[in-house]
Amino acid sequence: MSAADAPRDPKVAETPGVMRTRGWADYALLDSGHGRKLERYGRFSVVRPEPQCLWSPALPAEVWDAADAIFDPTDEEDAGRWKLKGQPPEAWPLAWGEAKFNGRFTSFRHLAFFPEQAANWAWLDTALRHAGSSGERGGPRVLNLFGYTGVASLVMAAAGAAVTHVDASKRAVGWARENAELSGLADRPIRWITEDARKYVQREVRRGSKYEGIILDPPKYGRGPDGEVWRLFENLPELAGLCAELLSENARFLVLNAYAERISGAALSGLLADKLKGRGGTIEWGELALVQEDGAREIGMSFYARWQAEGGQA
Repeated sequence: MSAADAPRDPKVAETPGVMRTRGWADYALLDSGHGRKLERYGRFSVVRPEPQCLWSPALPAEVWDAADAIFDPTDEEDAGRWKLKGQPPEAWPLAWGEAKFNGRFTSFRHLAFFPEQAANWAWLDTALRHAGSSGERGGPRVLNLFGYTGVASLVMAAAGAAVTHVDASKRAVGWARENAELSGLADRPIRWITEDARKYVQREVRRGSKYEGIILDPPKYGRGPDGEVWRLFENLPELAGLCAELLSENARFLVLNAYAERISGAALSGLLADKLKGRGGTIEWGELALVQEDGAREIGMSFYARWQAEGGQA
C-alpha cells in the first residue's frame, strides 16, 4: 500500500460553525428575553422557558400575555404544566418540506419536535439527494437513533433513503408512524423499532449490518422500554464506537447532536475523531441556533459534530 492509499484520520475543522434555523411557514421564533421565548407553531403562539435568554424582550408584554399557551415549569428539569387558552386540539398539522407532522403540547415543554433541528434536516436532505442509490432497498441505508417523533426520518425517506428509526418510547414511535401517514410516506422503506438504542446497535453489530448514514440524537438521561438506563457521559463513547462499526465502506455521514449543558461541539468532534480513525473525511462541529424573526437575536440550542466522507457535499 502506498502512502497515498494508506488510511487517513478524519480532518477536524479548526473553528466551530453555527447551523442556524430561521422561521418557516409553520414555525417562527417571534421574540425572546427575560428567560423565555415566544414562538409560533402553526396557528398557536407559545411561551416557553429559556434560561439563556438574558436580554430584554423586544415586543410589548401584552403580546406575550396574549399567547395561546404558556408553559409553567416546576423545579424538575423540563417538567411543568401548560396554561392553555380555550380548548386547543390534542394535535394539529405542521410541515417542513415534504415532511408533515403533528404539533402537540407535551408534558415536558416540547411540542413533539425540536424546531432548531430544521438546520440538520436541510443538511440531511441535501446530503441524501446527492448520495445516489446504494442501499439494498434502492436508497442509502440510514439509521436514526433516538428518533423521537420521526421528522428527520421522514425528511430522509422523502429524499430517497431506506430508514431504520429507533426510539425507546412506544408512544413516540406511534406518533412517528402517524406522521408518516400524514406525510403520505407510509409506503416508503422505513422500519419502526421500539427498543433501547444501545441494545439495538449491539445486535446490529453482531449481525454485520451496515449503513451509509447514522444520526445520533441522545438525551442527557433516559430509560429504555425494559428499564435500561441511559446516561450521556457514561454511555455515549461506547455507542459512538459501535455506530462507527456499522458504517459501510460507502458510508457518507455520521451526525451527532447533544443538548446537555456540560457538553460542547469540541467534545463531540473529539469523540468522533477518536472513533472514526482511518476513515478519512472531515468532521465539522459547533452549535445549532434558532434565529429570531426580526434577526436581532439568536439562541444556541444544542451542540453537534458531523463526520462526512470525502467527496460529500460542501
